Amino acid sequence: MADLPVIAVAGASGFVGRALVAALARDHRVIALGRRVPEAATGPAQWRACDLYSLPAVERALAGVDVAVYLVHSMMPSARLVQASFQDLDLILADNFGRAAVRCGVTRIVYLGGLLPEGEALSPHLASRREVEDALGAHGVPVTALRAGLVIGAGGSSLDILLRLVERLPVMICPRWTSSKTQPIALEDAVAALRFAVDHPETAGRVCEVGGPDVSSYRELMAATAHALGVRRVMVPVPLLSPRLSRLWVTLFSGKSRALVEPLVESLRHDMVVRDPWLQRRMGWPGTPVAAALAAALRVPEPEPRRRPPARPTRLPATARSVQRLPLPEGWSAPDVAAEYLAWLPRLLRRLLRADRAGDSARFHLPFARGPALVLTWRPERGQAGLAVLAVTGGFLLAREGGGEPRLEFRATPDGRHVLAAVHDFRPRLPWILYRASQAKVHLWVMHRFARHLARRTGAAPRWS
Repeated sequence: MADLPVIAVAGASGFVGRALVAALARDHRVIALGRRVPEAATGPAQWRACDLYSLPAVERALAGVDVAVYLVHSMMPSARLVQASFQDLDLILADNFGRAAVRCGVTRIVYLGGLLPEGEALSPHLASRREVEDALGAHGVPVTALRAGLVIGAGGSSLDILLRLVERLPVMICPRWTSSKTQPIALEDAVAALRFAVDHPETAGRVCEVGGPDVSSYRELMAATAHALGVRRVMVPVPLLSPRLSRLWVTLFSGKSRALVEPLVESLRHDMVVRDPWLQRRMGWPGTPVAAALAAALRVPEPEPRRRPPARPTRLPATARSVQRLPLPEGWSAPDVAAEYLAWLPRLLRRLLRADRAGDSARFHLPFARGPALVLTWRPERGQAGLAVLAVTGGFLLAREGGGEPRLEFRATPDGRHVLAAVHDFRPRLPWILYRASQAKVHLWVMHRFARHLARRTGAAPRWS
């Protein structure tokens, strides 16, 4: 075993990740990465808990890894309060992963993203998948980008939505997007493609589109699902149903959260089919027909029947996370934006906020208050190109208890046009109902004003000194 390559799988607790870990563990040393280690974790894979929002945590998780597989998506909340789009959260996770991979000597990253239509403006969900692909490779590690459509397998969110809709609706409303073309892939085929990419270095730096042998409309896919379930369904085309109503309809009848459904539905207006199946030709693996893939997925027993109410969500940490995408002035870096923020904030709130400096720390004071409201401390040891980290090290607005490191980060996006301002692991001292109504809203207003300020900023960048 000592001579076998070490493969890390980020997102190992997802339905693709679980299947991939099982397939790789037969002839690789596998490190399974997840937000937390499952209580019932067994088998040959080594589990490592990894908070992908923390760059040091990702570096520890990727130590000694040869090839890393990235199967992460951030559509579900990760804190008690999240003020951020899924696109910005996904970008932070991927950027941390790419940065850590370079520092840890990872030779390649294999990423499972989405099929992209040609010559069209992408939906936010698909644009995010492409941005993640770019971020993973932005720091120098070659990326093998596998692009797939709907993955048909037991436990998959997209298939579960499809099954719930078909089960619950004897008469199915079919908006215009149900005429779009899709090329689903069976879970077994997706895992085979990922495994092949892991084992073949010649795939590095290439885009690999993968899919099953069947191309159909979503309406035809729903009909195939009804046939697999042994039920009859009436399909009623409604071409005028708006995207907003479609999202509401799917959310209502699938029982899934809006955070999960809305980005997926927005992407369904695109035809998502394989244009260049070179990888599957190279594998000699044409794929599994839709009918067989559905039958295989339905044969897997579920731990809980779909007709029951969804399980209560995992308890989230009592922290706040807030991310805003700001314009990056030409010629500036992320540390420049951080220094500008520290100098600009007291000017914006000059009647309410006073700032002073002591070494690497900036202290912000409110009138008539004893001690600083917040203390931000520069972390130069975290500094990398395009990244600045200010730890929240004190102040009466910060709760003392709790794990993690509360911090404010500024990081440049791969396209060099924006910077992400992100608050992580912040535990407010205020009661949550007051924090949501006051401090959290003030932070959003401040960042909105700072974005306007940066958009007007030209000339030399400020420096922390």
